[in-house]
Amino acid sequence: MEAHLSDIKRYLLSGVSYAIPFVACGGILIALAIAFAPMGPDGPDFSSSPFLKLVLDIGTTAFALLVPVLAGYIAFGIADRPGLVAGFVGGSIANQVGAGFLGGLVAGLLAGLVVHWIKKVKVPAAFRPVMPILVIPVVSSLVVGFLMYRVIGSPIKDVMTALSAWLRVMGTGNAVVLAIILGAMIAFDMGGPVNKVAFFFGAAMIKEGNFAVMGACAAAICIPPLGLGLATLLGRKLWSQEEREAGAAGLAMGMIGITEGAIPFAAADPVRVIPTIMLGSAVGSVIAMLGGVGDHAPHGGPIVLPVVDNRLAYVAAIVAGSLTVALVINAWKKLSAAKG
Repeated sequence: MEAHLSDIKRYLLSGVSYAIPFVACGGILIALAIAFAPMGPDGPDFSSSPFLKLVLDIGTTAFALLVPVLAGYIAFGIADRPGLVAGFVGGSIANQVGAGFLGGLVAGLLAGLVVHWIKKVKVPAAFRPVMPILVIPVVSSLVVGFLMYRVIGSPIKDVMTALSAWLRVMGTGNAVVLAIILGAMIAFDMGGPVNKVAFFFGAAMIKEGNFAVMGACAAAICIPPLGLGLATLLGRKLWSQEEREAGAAGLAMGMIGITEGAIPFAAADPVRVIPTIMLGSAVGSVIAMLGGVGDHAPHGGPIVLPVVDNRLAYVAAIVAGSLTVALVINAWKKLSAAKG
């Protein structure tokens, strides 16, 4: 069992190592565009800044490649080059159907396994040269594409609809419970469908004059990348050079509210990272809710500070949540190192 888990981690790390430059490039370009754009009533206003809009579009394009690249190179880690096509196709479909980062992980693993099984099929010697360049890509893409479109996509869409309805009911009840749920959802898939349900719920509440829900979401949004980036600074010896570089990119992205900055860490070690960032974001979300934080713009992170009510509580929420993530994940890594 441990050997299988170690193999899966190795495959995930293969995808992460290739995806990190896309995270950094897209995140930094988006960060620059948002940081310099004037704030309007509905968030950053690019109408009078065509160059910043261009920078934003380029960054968004780079970021859109993240899930396909992640899936493609997870498949590459399992099945070598023949797995790339099915992995990229599966990752692209994950984006299309709204499965996001988690869908990309599933697509990559699925593509790699399908190609691995196809490669084991014995074929006549005459067909072997065309297997990796024609037969395997076509057959594996069909299988992975069918499963992503027909099996994985619809259930995720149904779950998202149910979550939206549930959150609206929770909004009329206990504010602290709602904050915990929203914070955990924001961190769970770091910009994926679950994150988007919580975010759009908060944005919808702005239109109804309830700024507290978006305030809780805004604090939670930046905590995963800030907390993990802080962890690489506080415990440098616990992290590789590549992880420290991802941590620096995460700090930059966290400052302008891009949760996806945590993806490289979560993809490499989902069992420890995802619960940790969910805890940190929930802590920050609760503090923001109790502190009466209100966010008037549908965005998060320190960058929206000018349009936030009770700014001191907002900063305190972000700091507390980020410290929670950094201290817990470093303690967890120290424990694992001691056992290892």
